[in-house]
Amino acid sequence: MASQVKRRYDASGRQQAAQANRRAILNAAQELFTTRGYAATTMHDIAERAGVALDTVYATVGRKPAVFLELVETAISGTDQVVPARQRDYVRAIRAEPDAAHKLEIYARAIGDIHSRLAPLLRVAQTATHPEVREVWQDIARRRAANMRELAQDLADTGQLRPDLDLNEIADIIWATNSPEFYCLLVEDRGWSPERFTTWLGDTWRRLLLA
Repeated sequence: MASQVKRRYDASGRQQAAQANRRAILNAAQELFTTRGYAATTMHDIAERAGVALDTVYATVGRKPAVFLELVETAISGTDQVVPARQRDYVRAIRAEPDAAHKLEIYARAIGDIHSRLAPLLRVAQTATHPEVREVWQDIARRRAANMRELAQDLADTGQLRPDLDLNEIADIIWATNSPEFYCLLVEDRGWSPERFTTWLGDTWRRLLLA
């Protein structure tokens, strides 16, 4: 029995150490990417800043494009882990809400939170010349577009949307206005507060989409 307890303890300790290393690696990469830029940051830099061996970075997260993707994914989820879209709390709340206006309010708040975390990484992507960074960002945009088709259908099922808009138009309108690029234009470039952006976004969607 004592050996079983010890094995469980050892496994738990190793898991906690691995999680701590992963957090340290991602924190280091976030800091270096946003201050030095993607190209100027090496994997050795990340390992040194995180206080781990270089092999640990590769084994824990992967190559540099994988590190950047992990930063984007965790910024979207708002946790230390990648969370699939349908399992995120705000998506579940949207699906459970019967009223279209309230669905849009929930989503606008979620977008404000997500993009406050994503904005620094957008700047990294915009200044990076590496094709793998552009590929990561384009893949995220494609995934958002697919998710917006599901949101459009969920909104349409309430029977509260404008009858002259089809599902593709609804999805495209939300996709364009919920982009991190759009957030940065108003919040970073034009000086809006994140709270103002969130309120405006929810109000704009209601005006554009609801009957």
